[in-house]
Amino acid sequence: QVVNYAPFTLLPSAVPRALFEQAYAVQQDFNLLVDAISQNKEFLEQTLASTIKVDDFTAQLFRIYVQVLEEGLAQTVFLGINRSDYMFDCGLDGTAALRQIEINTIAASFGGLTSRTADVHGLVLKVLGKTEEASHLLPNNPAKGLALGIAKAWELYGSQRAVVMFLVEEIQRNIFDQRCVENELWNRNIRVIRKRFRDVFEQGSLDASRRLFVDGQEVAVVYYREGYVPQNYDQQNWEARLLLERSRAVKCPDIATQLAGTKKVQQELSRPGTLEKLLPGRSEAVARMRATFAGLYSLDEGEEGDRIAATAIADPDRFVLKPQREGGGNNLYGEELRQVLEKIKDSPERTSYILMDKIKPQPSLNYLLRAHSPLQVSECISELGIFGVYVRQGQELVLNQAAGHLLRTKAVEHADGGVAAGVAVLDTPYLV
Repeated sequence: QVVNYAPFTLLPSAVPRALFEQAYAVQQDFNLLVDAISQNKEFLEQTLASTIKVDDFTAQLFRIYVQVLEEGLAQTVFLGINRSDYMFDCGLDGTAALRQIEINTIAASFGGLTSRTADVHGLVLKVLGKTEEASHLLPNNPAKGLALGIAKAWELYGSQRAVVMFLVEEIQRNIFDQRCVENELWNRNIRVIRKRFRDVFEQGSLDASRRLFVDGQEVAVVYYREGYVPQNYDQQNWEARLLLERSRAVKCPDIATQLAGTKKVQQELSRPGTLEKLLPGRSEAVARMRATFAGLYSLDEGEEGDRIAATAIADPDRFVLKPQREGGGNNLYGEELRQVLEKIKDSPERTSYILMDKIKPQPSLNYLLRAHSPLQVSECISELGIFGVYVRQGQELVLNQAAGHLLRTKAVEHADGGVAAGVAVLDTPYLV
């Protein structure tokens, strides 16, 4: 019933050019890595073995994954849209380093709205008489890049009549972000429908060759903009998810790729030798990715996990405690981190979390514009996301590219949370 403008910064924020370029340069490597993980059943089984014992949500996703593999995949075209998020860690000597926070492999949002942000900031700078600075802002259109990937998958599916289905939540707070991508598809004469899990449960079916029909229309691509947190599911929705996964339709992401984005997988990737096993013969790509990793630690049961838990309890401000959840606002810091770890340090429950070094960025000043909020100058920190898109047909990678960027900025007092969580606001990088 209510439309609010998306929150944004009054001015673009300074971003070190070298780190910005480094983040772009490594995105195709991360696309390859996510795709490789999604095809490696043994790696996913071993890595998530401890997590699925204590985390019901990951366990349920994993059950569907195993069931679909046992039946045999009907899907032959695979589409990945991910976003790799980074912060700029300020060292003791004042130099900044690029540190990866996470990779989002499902419903990575704000590719649409951020396609509009550079124009807003360009206008603000001109109004302030800074036309020279305005001309330095980079054009950025992730909506177009994401649509390119969806369109390629739709084309390879091979039916002109089939539609792209955006799977959306009951209540859409972020509809205009999705519309930007949707409109790019309509511009290519690709039909788009918007459905909820409930609609799939009530109107969805598979034919003999496992083509997916929803409300009588054949679906070529399912683009998930929900389904990444436990609250998105009840029994019916899980059944709808299974139906989608069993189908021939191109899922973005398929369930294996969603599992590839879990925090536990991220932590496992930081272990020596893991990247080399997943991407044999790609030592340069491995080196580029490893250069962005922050310290990540396992809380699995055993001596190593005991030692790490004790270290974090003794010095909680050094770390971030992360559960296996997407969507922002779930991480624990400081005193809260210490209390939770104290409580679960001797129980298997601790294996559902990972521990990460806390990144310490250099704050800067900006104004955060939010509906119904007073305007005041704030000390802020930023997070850079790079969108990646890839399409694989069988074993052949037919598309692999970076598809634009997203800068989100928040006041320093907010430890965790993105734009959708109501904490961060949209921003534009001003390269320095």
